[in-house]
Amino acid sequence: MLSPHGRQAVDGTGLPLLRFTSMKQTFAALAAASAITLSMPALGQETGGDPYADTVYAGDYLSVGLGVGLNPSYSGSDDYVLTPLPIVQGSIGGVDINPRAAGLALDFIADAKEGPGLDLGIAARLRTDRVDQIADPVVRSLGKLDRAVEIGPTAGISFPAVLNPYDSLTISTDLRWDIAGAHSGMVVDPSIAYFTPLSQSLAASLTVSAEYADSKFRDYYYAVSQAQNMATAGELPVFDPAGGGFNKAGATLLMGLDLDGDLTNGGWGLVGIVGYSRLLGAARQSPFTSLRGSPDQFLGVLGVGYTF
Repeated sequence: MLSPHGRQAVDGTGLPLLRFTSMKQTFAALAAASAITLSMPALGQETGGDPYADTVYAGDYLSVGLGVGLNPSYSGSDDYVLTPLPIVQGSIGGVDINPRAAGLALDFIADAKEGPGLDLGIAARLRTDRVDQIADPVVRSLGKLDRAVEIGPTAGISFPAVLNPYDSLTISTDLRWDIAGAHSGMVVDPSIAYFTPLSQSLAASLTVSAEYADSKFRDYYYAVSQAQNMATAGELPVFDPAGGGFNKAGATLLMGLDLDGDLTNGGWGLVGIVGYSRLLGAARQSPFTSLRGSPDQFLGVLGVGYTF
């Protein structure tokens, strides 16, 4: 497994895998919570050969995995729950499939063999915040929210060989709208990611990311109405987010280990992730966070996958 290409969100709902690319290493997530995926340079590049030759990533490939994440019960919660994290990543017919937090992204731009590389495609995610696993009894008493289905464009640029011949720095952004009628708003997820291999079998990446949302999103997840105030006997005061803004910012560290010691041949691999994010503005001030939770959000993920 362990294929090097992509990004991770920082919200604990996505699991990155690794994918080999030619001197372009990109982080498409999750992110979140934000979603990170790693990219290793092709060994054949140094000799001017086909960067995918003699690797499992030559042509079409598919990575499948399963992980377990320890993440907040909802955005702003101080209760933590375990979440299963299935994942699919690959490249089929020249279209790259990259994981996102609770979703995926399709990249329609072929990777450059050298120099800066571009990503351009479509990203989608299923947002289940306060849909299930609501641990806080006061928040749970208000009932469940609807699932949001967010879809929109994704774009990025990556710069290879920043500090060594095999590392990369990637700047990317997802822009998504809810088409399911839950929050019916817009979300922007910008990120900056640095990747470097540590050995033939081990790679690491550090991603700094943020989340911006419009007023519809913030009203849906962070506002407290007069009716909700009364339903909780005043435990949640009335709160108006008053427009859009940044909801959070944070950093995520990912480590990937190929179990047979060779990242280029696919097979089985392990992924570990630790992350921290801080809620900002209305997301931090909301009673869901300030009274019933915490603005400090932590993430831990362990996963296993297979690439063929």
